[in-house]
Amino acid sequence: MDFYFAAVIQALCFGPLVVGLFLSMKIFNIPDITTDGSYTLGAVTTAVALSQGYPPLVALLLAMGGGALAGCCTALIHTWLRIHALLAGILVMTALYSINLVFLGRSNMPLLDYPAVFDQLGLFDSIDHNTMSVLILFVIALLFVMSYLLRTDFGIALRATGDSEPMIRAQGVNTTRMKVYGLALSNALVAWSGGLMAQFQGFADINMGIGIVISGLGAVIIGDTLINFLKLRAMLPMLSCVIVGVVLFQSVLALALSVGVNPNLLKLTTALLVLAIVALPRVGGVLQLAKR
Repeated sequence: MDFYFAAVIQALCFGPLVVGLFLSMKIFNIPDITTDGSYTLGAVTTAVALSQGYPPLVALLLAMGGGALAGCCTALIHTWLRIHALLAGILVMTALYSINLVFLGRSNMPLLDYPAVFDQLGLFDSIDHNTMSVLILFVIALLFVMSYLLRTDFGIALRATGDSEPMIRAQGVNTTRMKVYGLALSNALVAWSGGLMAQFQGFADINMGIGIVISGLGAVIIGDTLINFLKLRAMLPMLSCVIVGVVLFQSVLALALSVGVNPNLLKLTTALLVLAIVALPRVGGVLQLAKR
């Protein structure tokens, strides 16, 4: 498979993940590190469900349920125990490592002998093109459902909780409940990505979520930069920019591999790329001030 075609497929698998991170970090203003654990939880749940004979689509739904529970745990630790959201996410992420290991029963489970959700749509002779078509349908459905949800009264309450929690609490909205709902939804989307990636790669691994929040954050920053540059305010275009961001991010990583970067250094390359994305606007601002 071509490097760049594989990168686009992988980026589309990450689509729900970056939308979930955008929801928690940009709309909800909560730095949720549960992502590393809930992504692996989604893959592990999918693998176990497939091994038990569940259909691939049902396995993904179960994965989303597991991710939602993980998000609820983080939100409840944050709201009930008054622990900072970052620390609450780290605690749940750490706990999920053991839970995932016990649930999977081993460190790695191959899935090549089980059906995948990408086999359900036989529009093309090529498996890769069928995979791409299924992922495009998933991403389109995700964008329209999420943009509609965030325009409803419930979605506006979620967004207002992130923008100004005291103000929305004064309007009679239970912000604790909104945080639970928001982090549950965010981590359900992250777990969906984990399930998709497990079916695409043909295995689930206990370490596959390590550093995934950094990759997602890089894509979200690119998407947020596009949103600010284009001055977008409608939810559908904003979410679409986040998807474009993850495609660009994965394409740059594919370019790095194609020019000879050692695959063992991929995590380092990812970290440096995210550092560059975060630092460049700040460096540009400092240079502009220095010219004045």
